[in-house]
Amino acid sequence: MRPAALAWARAAQGRARRDPVVEGDRVGDGRTGETGSRLRLLSLRTVMGSISAVGALLVAIDAGSWQVAVLLAAGLVTALLVAKRWAVGRYSPLALLALAVTAAVWPAAAIAADAPTGIYAFAVVATVIAFEVPRLRWALVAGTAASIAAIVAVRPAVMGDDAVDVLLRHGVVALCIATPGVVLTVLAYAVHEVIGELERAQERDAELAVMRERVRFAGDLHDIQGHTLHVVRLKVALAKRLLEDGHGDPARAGEELDEVHGLVGDTIARTKELAYAQRRLNFSAELENAKNLFEAAGIRVEVERTGEVGARAGEMLGQVLREATTNILRHAEAGHVWITVSEAGLTVANDGVDGGGTAALGGLAVLRDRLAAEGGELTVEQEDGVFRTAAAFPGALAQGRTTDR
Repeated sequence: MRPAALAWARAAQGRARRDPVVEGDRVGDGRTGETGSRLRLLSLRTVMGSISAVGALLVAIDAGSWQVAVLLAAGLVTALLVAKRWAVGRYSPLALLALAVTAAVWPAAAIAADAPTGIYAFAVVATVIAFEVPRLRWALVAGTAASIAAIVAVRPAVMGDDAVDVLLRHGVVALCIATPGVVLTVLAYAVHEVIGELERAQERDAELAVMRERVRFAGDLHDIQGHTLHVVRLKVALAKRLLEDGHGDPARAGEELDEVHGLVGDTIARTKELAYAQRRLNFSAELENAKNLFEAAGIRVEVERTGEVGARAGEMLGQVLREATTNILRHAEAGHVWITVSEAGLTVANDGVDGGGTAALGGLAVLRDRLAAEGGELTVEQEDGVFRTAAAFPGALAQGRTTDR
């Protein structure tokens, strides 16, 4: 879903590692897909439970013997298998075989045991096929009508029943029995479409977040380099005139070129800071951005903020938050994220672990070394299905802090 990217400029690491924004991947599709899977599971349980309950009730009411009950149950189980796979988006061509089975059970039960409820399983399978193979819809309608006509014609001839009673029981009543099967299957299809639309909407939100971040990054890059290039152009032009003039001033031209050299060097450094996220970060803005990204990816997020981090600590913790958020969006299958912020510490936890043990630090390893150089520490742990990243600084780093809102 699929869609999804949702990060910032390049994350701070020791080598040129791109984050999701630069790569343009649609990170978040996994989380969107997970949300959709949970909704589909809920839909599956609800619809399948309803189809099963109605079918079992019909079998119990209409079966006059255990042989008839087994026959009707076989048709019902076949229909449930098809509907279950279809409800989670796994339609199989074997549904046509299931249609043949239910199409055989229905007339057999109707003619041999005067049990019209066999049409219920047939209706479920036929509705699934009608949605998945639209070209067969009229053939299914014609086949249903032909089966009813055959039962109405054969039953009186073989069993000697009254033709009108047979028509009412296996024509009108049978269609009424088929209606719940059709309605429940159509409901499952409608829910499936709504979930698909929800996933597509979440993917669009994720892609918009990527686009907004790219525009922001481009704006920052323009601010850094645009002014510098303009000044360089003016100073180079001035130095050229100073050198070309018959009464030129080579010393003054050299000063201008030295200034150009220093300005270019400063711009290179500032561009590196932008590319590797080493410039000053606003921790509150990073926290709000992370929260928005998780929500756009369909992940429930809870933020507990017990204090304001100091300016120096905020820069490093902002980088840790970026990296942790990127890792969750790219690699985890999280449904819930907890972020805890104190005066000089940050904890990010999620429930998207795969149970394979604590993962390698990856990009966090570089940040761990940087935090250690600043007197802080970074730890990761996995316990009870929760992966936790924690960064902390001593109180001295937080003292004298400036509130950053």
